[in-house]
Amino acid sequence: MLATGQAKQVSQLFKVLGDPFRVQLLLALEKQEACVCHLECLLRKRQAYISQHLMNLRKAGVLKARREGRFVYYSVNNQELFTLIRKTAESMGLKNKRVLSRSQGSLAGCECPQCGNSI
Repeated sequence: MLATGQAKQVSQLFKVLGDPFRVQLLLALEKQEACVCHLECLLRKRQAYISQHLMNLRKAGVLKARREGRFVYYSVNNQELFTLIRKTAESMGLKNKRVLSRSQGSLAGCECPQCGNSI
């Protein structure tokens, strides 16, 4: 059995994962770190919307950030999180690998050095 403080920590993680977009955002970061402009192109959402969710995930300790010039790259602190997401999806009968994994690479319209379209 978990102590009360530990149970609270676990519930806080589930709370932050309770938003469907945050789950999509995390899956977008599974293969490699990414900057906001990369996530914008990949997830087709506005920068402000993505940044708000990134901030919540960072506050919860799920993400870390690394600055390189004018770009901030986000990555997941613990890869075990993807096992949790997959196992949860599988327990619900959601086994579609396309849904549970996002590919990355170079994205048209992205300005980051990762995509080679930097201005």
